Amino acid sequence: MGSFLSFGENAKRIAEADSVAVIGLGRFGRAVALELMASGTEVLGIDGREDVVQDLNGQLTQVVRADATKEESLKQLAVHEFDRVVIAVTGDIKVSILCASLVLQLGNPVIWAKATDEQHGRILEQLGVHHVVYPESDMGRRVAHLVRGAAKDYLEIDAGYALVKAAVPAELHGVTLGESEVRRRHGVTVAAWKGGNGSWHYAERETVLRTGDTVLVVGPTKRVEAFAQLR
Repeated sequence: MGSFLSFGENAKRIAEADSVAVIGLGRFGRAVALELMASGTEVLGIDGREDVVQDLNGQLTQVVRADATKEESLKQLAVHEFDRVVIAVTGDIKVSILCASLVLQLGNPVIWAKATDEQHGRILEQLGVHHVVYPESDMGRRVAHLVRGAAKDYLEIDAGYALVKAAVPAELHGVTLGESEVRRRHGVTVAAWKGGNGSWHYAERETVLRTGDTVLVVGPTKRVEAFAQLR
């Protein structure tokens, strides 16, 4: 797989492109790295486990076995030259915190870090991590909203505000959105729609929806969930 020095040279080249360094390649880090690759972003993956590195070899732009709690390793891999770094370390909160601290000391990258709980997240925020994410709790809330309602998909934009994918209710069939007064009656905004297996379109006042269509609705969480319950 080449020398550590060659890894560093390749990492520096990757950092010059539209690229992200992902530290920690467990389920979350692996999913982030592969999705970034699928979207055309170059990815340097870093993990301390040889089996993980071997498994992802060839799937990422570059994947390296290294100790991300050692400043020298991060510098040799040119992590400081990346604009964005994802710290997806799992299992050991101390390792996550130390890694975040070292990357912050490098000064340049915007950091996204995974937190296992609120206490972990607060420490990362106090260190100065730019974006803290809670994938387990976020997914749990999302699934809970899907289970309790009729929404096809659910995205929490902020506390108490959400975007929901839902079926068009009978009351909107055959009338324009302007005539339906959906915002006044239901307190939500229809942002986009698609018919059958067609493509998505912006929703306009003149848009005529039909049962069988799908809409993206945005608004207060309780309002959009109530809208998704309409038949």
